[in-house]
Amino acid sequence: MVWHLDEKLWFPNPHWGEDDGLVAIGGDLSVDRLLLAYSNGFFPWYAFNMEKEPHWYCPLDRYVIFPSDIHISHSMRQLLRQHKYEVTVNRDFDGVIQGCSTAQGRNEMQGAWLGPDIIEAFTRLHRLGYAASVEVWEGARLVGGLYGVTLRNAFFGESMFSLVPNASKTALIHLAKALQTIGGRFIDCQFETPLFRSMGGTHIPYDKYMELLSLPTLSC
Repeated sequence: MVWHLDEKLWFPNPHWGEDDGLVAIGGDLSVDRLLLAYSNGFFPWYAFNMEKEPHWYCPLDRYVIFPSDIHISHSMRQLLRQHKYEVTVNRDFDGVIQGCSTAQGRNEMQGAWLGPDIIEAFTRLHRLGYAASVEVWEGARLVGGLYGVTLRNAFFGESMFSLVPNASKTALIHLAKALQTIGGRFIDCQFETPLFRSMGGTHIPYDKYMELLSLPTLSC
């Protein structure tokens, strides 16, 4: 069943949603609605050039990476030791979200979801301290990175991009190490992909996901 949201701030029980995780349509991308969404495992995902209203997903099968379980291959360890790339946090959020939108012509593809409304909404979150970016630089050039929502004890990954080999992996490893340092519980990957699987991702049920999200950060 798919619910239609109104101007009130609420989300239905995700157990009533569709098998693919779609639970609701409508509402808006206000800061308050986004914070409520992520606090309950929801995220917006819709084709901005095809659909007029946000679609809200909350899969009951969640794919996460626990920071301590991040897998760093031998080749990636060698690359990191070479210090080929510089990694920063929140130096260029605008550059990262634009890169995630346009890299490899993503914004021109059918079903592209990272459009102007999403960019504006997450930029507002960033300015209020609820969204963060990890940047990967080759000299003065931004060559990769990722961004997502930072809330409670977790990082909710939204998108990543890479213009050179292994830039997105470098950003993800840096994120995992940073979360491990501050006691973050998990990185929400939303869905399983070959990249996340190779980096140590694992499935957990929604109820376990919410249980972890309600816990305090781990002691460091």
